[in-house]
Amino acid sequence: MRDGSSPTPTRAERRDQATEQTRASILAAARDCLLEDGYAGLSTRRVAEAAEVPLSQIHYHFGSKQQLILELLAGENARLLERQEGLFAGDQPLWRQWEQAVAYLDDDLRSGYVRVLNELIAAGWSDATLAAAVRELIGAWFRLLADVAQGVVDRGGDLGPFTPAEIGALMGLPYVGAEPMLLLGFDEETIPTRSALRKVGAVIRLFEEGTMVMPQEDAS
Repeated sequence: MRDGSSPTPTRAERRDQATEQTRASILAAARDCLLEDGYAGLSTRRVAEAAEVPLSQIHYHFGSKQQLILELLAGENARLLERQEGLFAGDQPLWRQWEQAVAYLDDDLRSGYVRVLNELIAAGWSDATLAAAVRELIGAWFRLLADVAQGVVDRGGDLGPFTPAEIGALMGLPYVGAEPMLLLGFDEETIPTRSALRKVGAVIRLFEEGTMVMPQEDAS
């Protein structure tokens, strides 16, 4: 090795690099095929052809079509969660962060993530193993939102009669309902999804600024 030059990769390092490149190619091809064909119509043979690898490589690296798609979704889910964690870790008030989260919705629709997630939700209704994996992915979002609400309490905010977990549910469930409607093509005139979501931010602002008073639960 000459001074200043990079060391020559070992055989094991070359093998690991090739493995990662193959996995990345398969995942990228699976994403493209999934967006075009949907989960039900997805063929591992077609994915293999798109990735330009033998079909056996998909089974070797991922085991099954289901595991391939779950790994693809998990990677995208982790990336988006990291984005949201960065958003909510900022020093803006929660209602401002909510507005930005609404703006992210169209990005996520264009990326195909929302469609993939909703297809797997539907597939999970008749597949317990798939349902458990999807619950874990979605549950991570609701745990994040509950943590955000807990942060409001820790800073002296008032959630009224709601627990942080309940606020997390109220923040997350509108998206769970809105996304399939948007995927179906409903426009704002028929179902004003985006404007309704933005106005949730206005309600959060009232809570944060202490100008909305909620009735307390009857202790009797």
